Amino acid sequence: MIRIDEVYDNVFLPRALAQTNKGCVDNCNYRVGLHWFDPFGTTDFENIRSQPPASWSMLPEQPGNPKDSTRVIFWDQEVLNRFRFHNFITPFLDMFESNIKRLVTSEYNSEDAQWACDTYGLTNDYYFFHGWAALDWYRGYNRTSLAQPFAERKPYNTFLCPNNIIGGERRHRIELLNQFANRNMLDRNLISFPDTCPYEGLSIKAICKKYNLQVPNVRLPLTIDNGSGYAAQSHRIDLWEQANNSLIQVVTETAYDGNKQHLTEKSFKPIVMQQPFIIQSCKGSLEYLRRYGFKTFGEFWDESYDEHEDDRRTQEIGKVLFDINSMSQKEKASLQKAVSNTVQYNFDWFYSDKFENILWNELNEMTEQW
Repeated sequence: MIRIDEVYDNVFLPRALAQTNKGCVDNCNYRVGLHWFDPFGTTDFENIRSQPPASWSMLPEQPGNPKDSTRVIFWDQEVLNRFRFHNFITPFLDMFESNIKRLVTSEYNSEDAQWACDTYGLTNDYYFFHGWAALDWYRGYNRTSLAQPFAERKPYNTFLCPNNIIGGERRHRIELLNQFANRNMLDRNLISFPDTCPYEGLSIKAICKKYNLQVPNVRLPLTIDNGSGYAAQSHRIDLWEQANNSLIQVVTETAYDGNKQHLTEKSFKPIVMQQPFIIQSCKGSLEYLRRYGFKTFGEFWDESYDEHEDDRRTQEIGKVLFDINSMSQKEKASLQKAVSNTVQYNFDWFYSDKFENILWNELNEMTEQW
């Protein structure tokens, strides 16, 4: 198990040094420099951390010095935004102009990552950072009794849908709330939604004006617990009671637009909480999750929403949820029974060595290229 807060110092750095010291006799420890952001979640140049320190760029030329090195940039914690990346890479290239550079992201088949590499002369690497984060953060929940066995639940609500940040390129969450409101799905469902984005400090009306969106006809904030109601703790799981009382969890992921696959720890919460799921994210996200051995629910409801373009995908998700929400209680009970084996399979797979081994092999294959 990787401790995600130590992944750069204690996983990547030793592998970088071991890989680049192959065949060296003396003074080869500086052929690779790693760069990542601290604190977690930031992407500003002033928050870059370097190992070895950036000061060794002043060393005189000799075997293994910076003129002969590879700089590895980790943009793996956050979605790659072109504007923010440009603001970061400009001073970075000024400091390390002559080095060979690799860009590590947690975005699969990403058009934005390829743009960054083509524009700034980088080589793209990929590993599933958020898969490791989920394994670290959600360890041990399989040894608790917080979740009732899914087959034994008697859910009152059709779905649970927690939301926190609604600004910062997350307009899709507002669009999904409009689906809930316009299709009369606010009752008997558990939805949290703020009236002001805690990240940007903008009201929902201001965000809707910014993106030319319909203002949801909903009295906000919506809360689903006795705390903030926004389920903002990424590194832990709460809302167990709400999950036990909901048939499905609707995951509104961070990334939605563009050609890429980028899932975060959010998509693993329903798996750990033993729920079937519908994921609002980039096109092809369900196939991406299946690539890591998980099963989705196309046998039980229409998952073709995942293949629609950005401007239609949320509407198609709304249709699927409306159809399920419109079922009788008896029909929902039958659906619950039908999906139980898949829910159990995903839970067992997450906590098995098999999922971790896929991630481990992927990580090692990546570092062998350095």
